[in-house]
Amino acid sequence: MCGITGIYGIPEKAARESSAEGLARMTAHIAHRGPDASGLWTSDSEVMLGHRRLSIIDTHSHSDQPFIHRPTGDVIVFNGEVYNYRELREELKSNFSFQTESDTEVVIAALQAWGTAALDRFNGMFAFAFWSNEKRELLLARDRMGIKPLYFAETNKGLIFSSEVRSILASGWVDKRHDPIALADYFRYQTVHAPRTIVQGVSMLQAGHWMRLQGEETEISAWWDIAAEASKIDRELPRTDRLKHIRSAMENAVDLRMRSDVPLGAFLSGGIDSSAIVGLMKAATEEQISTFSVTFDEGEFDESAWSRMVAKRFDTDHHEIRLKSEDFLHQVPDALAAMDHPSGDGPNTYVVSAAAKKEGITVALSGLGGDEAFAGYPVFKRSQQLLEKRWLASWPKGLRKALGAAYVSAKNDATSRKMAAVLGGDYFDLEHTYPLSRQIFLESDLRKLAPEASQQPNRVYQWLSEKIAPDSTGFSLPFLSKVSLAEMGTYMSHTLLRDTDQMSMAHALEVRVPFLDHHLVLQALATPDDQKWPNTPKQLLTDAIPDLLPHEVIHRPKMGFVLPWEQWMKGDLKATCEGGLLYLAGIDGISKREIDRIWSAFLAGDKRWTFSRLWTLVVLGHWMEKNAIQ
Repeated sequence: MCGITGIYGIPEKAARESSAEGLARMTAHIAHRGPDASGLWTSDSEVMLGHRRLSIIDTHSHSDQPFIHRPTGDVIVFNGEVYNYRELREELKSNFSFQTESDTEVVIAALQAWGTAALDRFNGMFAFAFWSNEKRELLLARDRMGIKPLYFAETNKGLIFSSEVRSILASGWVDKRHDPIALADYFRYQTVHAPRTIVQGVSMLQAGHWMRLQGEETEISAWWDIAAEASKIDRELPRTDRLKHIRSAMENAVDLRMRSDVPLGAFLSGGIDSSAIVGLMKAATEEQISTFSVTFDEGEFDESAWSRMVAKRFDTDHHEIRLKSEDFLHQVPDALAAMDHPSGDGPNTYVVSAAAKKEGITVALSGLGGDEAFAGYPVFKRSQQLLEKRWLASWPKGLRKALGAAYVSAKNDATSRKMAAVLGGDYFDLEHTYPLSRQIFLESDLRKLAPEASQQPNRVYQWLSEKIAPDSTGFSLPFLSKVSLAEMGTYMSHTLLRDTDQMSMAHALEVRVPFLDHHLVLQALATPDDQKWPNTPKQLLTDAIPDLLPHEVIHRPKMGFVLPWEQWMKGDLKATCEGGLLYLAGIDGISKREIDRIWSAFLAGDKRWTFSRLWTLVVLGHWMEKNAIQ
């Protein structure tokens, strides 16, 4: 796990010195991602590359980057891991003289041998830049699921790219102005969906895409289509066979992600997903596994009993990191400072990562992705219920709006307002109901908060319409798999994975996510609804590993504890909140009057304005101020 930077298309030799200085600034700005080594490659070619290394596989200095293949002059900077590098190395060793034991050298050999077709052979999480000296061509690429980020911008110094937005800003070559279209996206979903970012002119290479730069030509293309690949898998398998395929894919995913030359452990909450990962790790090795649980001292909401039960079952070296709410509160400013791109959700990951790193591990396996792949979130059930109630669309729209208004009047909270929006709509299909499920500010809110931004189309609706339209590859997927597709392509990819990357890498901690192994994801997406969810959510997962999970874990009650954010925002964090809101209110296109009204309503206890909605605004204002974005 590392950080990469680069410049392509340096206009003239006279600009090389200033370009090298800019590259050095960009690379220094991501030092936290790779504290073990740094490197700059500034030859006379039209490309320059930078790297910060967190050593995981083959920690020796001969595997530092930028990695140069001396016989050809090819160069690569690589962030992430290709877990099946040993198998690929065996295929390639007859035609390539390997000098290291690193996966980086395997990646460069595979690209030389197979070109972009090598991407289909990689199992991992990655973002890289590969310079072919013979072709005078730069290839940028990103992994299938979008686990590792890659940002780029066109400037008068050339095209620049990096693992972080702030690194690109550190070049000094990008105007620090917000993107009005992205602003609407952020207000709706507390994030910005690729290819846009909150900064105008800075883009994100989309998951499963590559970019090729040669001379004056630039080409971007998708190299992987999740729905198309899922459609190739047999959906007629008996459930017993399906469970065997799921089990096999899970075992392989975990086994591959345990490859490491540095201390490795697992996050263990005691829930189904993390417990499944730990159980599979135990089955894959004779060595004792290190597990880490961060729990809060909050009486009835303490989850430590569950993680202890699982740790005892699998005889792990268990580390219980107990925090008080105040311990978390004191780290909120640091979490805000570590944020590379604004996101309404992230401090939790920051605190957990800090605690794990302090305990001496560099790599941690996580259960992220289990809910998305195996239909664990409430949104799966809600979406199914709404589809079953699509007959409501035949009722007069005026009547449906009246029912919605009555519901809001009775409940007067954010959930009732979303239900009213659904009832008042024209359609009850997934394309129209799912975008509302994750929406933070509704359209009526947005028209008051940012009138011009409210005119921008809903990005999640656009994305979903493209992915499951009648002529799309996702149209034939089972219904629950369509919800999974929506979750993975929007909320997971642009909120959960972005937060996991930026908050864990703030502590130089690599987080691996076995549930997002593409073989496992495709098996889950190809599963018919009646096999996936015959009785209870995530039953496909629990039935695939019945010998691993204790009955108590599968049927444990939901824990309802939420940190006292509302209290903090009205007390200890009030100054932080007001500072972020004040800056945000000064941005063109945003209504200061509406910001003030919402803040006053929140302070007065108005249930419509939950702490999470206000925090979304605070984070954006704080990030824009810290990074001088206008």
